[in-house]
Amino acid sequence: MSGLRPSWLGLLGAVPAYAKLAWWGLAAPRWIETRPLIVLQAVVLGQRGVLLAVRNDLRGWELPGGTLEMDESDEQALRRELMEETGFDVEVTRFVGEYVRSGFRPHTARVYVCRLLGGEPKLGDETRQLDWFDPVNPPRTLFPWYREPLKDALAEGADPIARREHQGLGAIWAGLRIDLAMRLWADRAG
Repeated sequence: MSGLRPSWLGLLGAVPAYAKLAWWGLAAPRWIETRPLIVLQAVVLGQRGVLLAVRNDLRGWELPGGTLEMDESDEQALRRELMEETGFDVEVTRFVGEYVRSGFRPHTARVYVCRLLGGEPKLGDETRQLDWFDPVNPPRTLFPWYREPLKDALAEGADPIARREHQGLGAIWAGLRIDLAMRLWADRAG
């Protein structure tokens, strides 16, 4: 990061984002929501590597994806979410597995390998940045809870995975460190 200067103004947006995330991660799942949260995540592989995204709220690289709407299959929802958030059309090629996460923001992540069909990169309300990375050597600012699903997705021919993970204080602290680095270095932290 030589030649880069920190963007101290980027840190100002952290306070309201953290308040929203604290509500979303701690209060809403326990007191508001009536159904368990299912999140669909895509390992989109193309000629340039794996597609990763940075969201507008918690900043760090992650697998793109989203949630199911009523009467949608996982494949339909994942294709819709990828088009909305990235501008890319994909084909879902393989189910990687389910990652049942407890602790901060309890949810089940269903991860799929997808092949890029076409489209143009598009940023939106939720997506701040998109880029392609070497899937074996992702950026250090990839949130840690995406590293295992990415490795599992790269294991060709493997049976679907079923993992249980707890996202406690260590995961929260790791996410905050990445978010602060991305904000401080104006989303250029690698």
